[in-house]
Amino acid sequence: MVDLWHCQGMARVSDHRTHPAAAPTPARQGTIRDANLALLYRLIVDAPAPVSRAALAAVTGMTRATASALADALLAADLVQEVSPPPATGAGRPAAGLVPSSSGPVGLGLEINVDYLAASVVDLAGRVRGTLTAHGDQRGRRPAEVLGDLAELAAQAREAADAPDPVVAGTAVAVPGLVEASRGRIRRAPNLRWEDMDIAHELRGLLPDASFDPIVGNEADFAALAEAHASREHAALTDFLYVSGEIGVGAGIVLGSELFRGARGWAGEIGHVTVEPGGASCRCGARGCLETVAGLEALRRTGPEAAANPLGRAVAGAVNLLDLPAVVLGGVYARPEFAAALLRGVEQTLAEHVVSARWAPVAVHTSQLGETAAARGAAVAVVRRIHADPAGWLEVLTEA
Repeated sequence: MVDLWHCQGMARVSDHRTHPAAAPTPARQGTIRDANLALLYRLIVDAPAPVSRAALAAVTGMTRATASALADALLAADLVQEVSPPPATGAGRPAAGLVPSSSGPVGLGLEINVDYLAASVVDLAGRVRGTLTAHGDQRGRRPAEVLGDLAELAAQAREAADAPDPVVAGTAVAVPGLVEASRGRIRRAPNLRWEDMDIAHELRGLLPDASFDPIVGNEADFAALAEAHASREHAALTDFLYVSGEIGVGAGIVLGSELFRGARGWAGEIGHVTVEPGGASCRCGARGCLETVAGLEALRRTGPEAAANPLGRAVAGAVNLLDLPAVVLGGVYARPEFAAALLRGVEQTLAEHVVSARWAPVAVHTSQLGETAAARGAAVAVVRRIHADPAGWLEVLTEA
C-alpha cells in the first residue's frame, strides 16, 4: 500500500517495501480492536457477495458478539450498509449482508498534467461517482494559477458526483514528476517546469473539507493503482508494468496488486531511460531519453510506428530486471490513433529483447481507463487507506 495518509489523528501505515520496519510495540486493547475492525472491514470490502455477521465471526474466529459489535461500529460510521438477504434456500432465516456503504465518505482524486487537469470521485466500493477534465496547456503558468483552477475543478467534481452531498474523506493529487510523498513535495516536474514545491501546503485551504493536507503522488503510480483496482473485475492483473504516455513518459510498477515505489518513492521514471545515446536534449537535462522519442510530441511528429521500437526496448529492460508477466500501455498510448501500432510494435520488440520471452511471452494490454486514470487512482488511494484503517476514520469523526 502506498504511504498516503496525512489526516489529523490518523495513524500512518507505511509500505514495508519502501520504508524500514518500525520498532515493535506492545499490543494494547485499543490496538487489538483497531486491528480486528480493519480485518472485518477488509473481509467485507473484498467479499464477492454481501457477508453476514455470522459469517464474519466464523471466518475470523471472533465471537458473534464481538463481530456484531465491530460491524455496528462500521455501520454507525457509514462505512458499511446492510442489504436484504437473498431468498431462503433451506431451513432457518437468512441474515442480512454487509457491503461497503454507497452513501459513506468518498475519495477525491486530482491530476495536474501538462495539457489538462482532471478530477475523480470514488466511493468506498471503488465505484467512480464522477469525473471532470479541463484541457489546457499548463506549461509556463504560475503554480498558484494552476492550483486555483484545480481547486475549482475539485469543487465542481464534488458537486457533480453521483452521490448525495458526499463527505470527502481525503484528497490525493497526481503530478508528472519526482514526488516526495511523505512530505507532499514535488522535487522536480520538468515538463511543468516546477521544482522543489510544497504542493500540499499550497493546496491546503483551497480544497473542500481541507482539514488535513492533501496527498501528493506521481501520476503514473496513481494510474497504475487504478489499473490494478480495475483489473480485479476482469483481467486480474496482479504483477505488471504500467507505462503512461503523455507529453512525458512515466511508469508504475505493480507487484502483488500493490505499488512498488522504491526506496525513496521514485521508482518508475522510465521516460528518462537513455534509448538514443547522444540523441535529442530532454527537459530533464540529459540526452536521448525515451521521452524525446516516445512522448506525445514525438508521436505526433514521427508516428507510433517509429516510437514503438524504443518504447519496447525500454520496457524490455524493465521486464528483464523485474520478471514481470504483463505490460499495460496507458495515457495517450491507449488512444485509438496510436494504440494498435504501438501494441504490435511493443509486442514484437519484447519478443526480441526479453530473455525469457521464448518460454513465457509477455502479455501487452491497452488500458481502457482513459485519460482520467491517474485522478481515479488517486481517489482509490484515499479509499484504500480507509479500508486499511477504519479506526482512524472513526477517530476523525469523533474529533470533528
